[in-house]
Amino acid sequence: MGAYRPAGPLPRRPRATCATIATILTKESGYLLMIFETEKGALFGKEFAKKPACPFCGLPVERPADLKTRRYGEMPVGSCACGAVYACDASGRNLGSAFIEALVFGCDMDWDLAWNLLPGEDYTDKLVDRYDSVSHLIVPTGFYQGRRVSGALYFIRLHREIREVTWRGVQHRLEQARAAAAPPGPPVGAVPEKGLTRKEVEDLVAGYRPEPIIAAAALNKKIIRELRRLLYSGDELFRNRTSDIMGQVSAVIARRDPGAVSTLLQGLINSAAAPGTSSWGSLEAAGEIIGRSPHLFAGYIPLLFNFLGDRDHRSRALRAITRAAQSRPDLVRGAAFRLLPFLRDPDPGTRGHAAVLFGNLGMWEAVKDLESIKDDASEIKIYMDGIIEKTTVGRLAGEALDKLAGTNCRSADKTFTFCLPSPDR
Repeated sequence: MGAYRPAGPLPRRPRATCATIATILTKESGYLLMIFETEKGALFGKEFAKKPACPFCGLPVERPADLKTRRYGEMPVGSCACGAVYACDASGRNLGSAFIEALVFGCDMDWDLAWNLLPGEDYTDKLVDRYDSVSHLIVPTGFYQGRRVSGALYFIRLHREIREVTWRGVQHRLEQARAAAAPPGPPVGAVPEKGLTRKEVEDLVAGYRPEPIIAAAALNKKIIRELRRLLYSGDELFRNRTSDIMGQVSAVIARRDPGAVSTLLQGLINSAAAPGTSSWGSLEAAGEIIGRSPHLFAGYIPLLFNFLGDRDHRSRALRAITRAAQSRPDLVRGAAFRLLPFLRDPDPGTRGHAAVLFGNLGMWEAVKDLESIKDDASEIKIYMDGIIEKTTVGRLAGEALDKLAGTNCRSADKTFTFCLPSPDR
């Protein structure tokens, strides 16, 4: 049989434009090949991408940066020379949050000002989609280097009168963010030549020897994963030492990569909130991390308050709040009045934590309730500097009253910070 020949000439393919894109997926290799056809011909295998630019003025913009003070769900932000600010939604699925982040950031984190602004009258907004946060490029095709690109930059430009008030603060926050993002060199001394094994980390925690772990974390932040795994231990002392050391390690890592610690904090809090999951040590570790770097992670403290309504988590949440506010009592003092009823809670651990917290906060409003429990003989346990000791709710209440009176504590050589309910109660 002869070869088939068409009756007439083949129809000529219409001339392609710049927007004509053919996508071929090679099944054997899994590699996504982009073919672009232009008026001058086809460019095979080249991925079309460009630097992001401000939609208001057309100038290129810098990569968004994480602010120095981080909050749960916070997005990276940036600014343009024309006065616009922007927030990055890496997934492209939280544009509402990105809009709020950009608007509040443009108002120099003044939420009251942001919520009183009107679109059109006080600001204009524009969206730039197909943003790849990894490469800091706009990829119109939606694919780049084998990745699907669906991120977005949400731009807000406040009117001139408002920018005159907020712009200086916005720039100052960005300068701090970029300075914090610059990684310092590794610390000198006590740095192991090779990374620690899982067994070595476990032995160091068991012996409460945090220095080698901290030195290793300065070189490799992945050691935090091993510490998190140890939080699930059934040994109460071992678990508390893990939370303690995790806070110390996170403070070192946060100096060069606060985003990694922020992700860890979100995971710990989500673990405690998820039903049916083991949350041993999660809230305690979160309190340690916040307490050792309050200038970075104070925005997570409100999330700890959410656990106070759950009786199973209340004592541990109060412990975390107490630790988080230990070096910065002002971060909690404004919301402390709602905690006064916990001095009368049926659980001795909750009463003990509340007593310590009000003593640290210096709240005279708690004196009457503290007086009512100063003879409380309920026995609880405290964790301090790698050791668990027994004490009573009354003793902690008495030390809180001594602090409020401006006198020395009954145990001048100790400051009890953490309380744990006794297992036999």
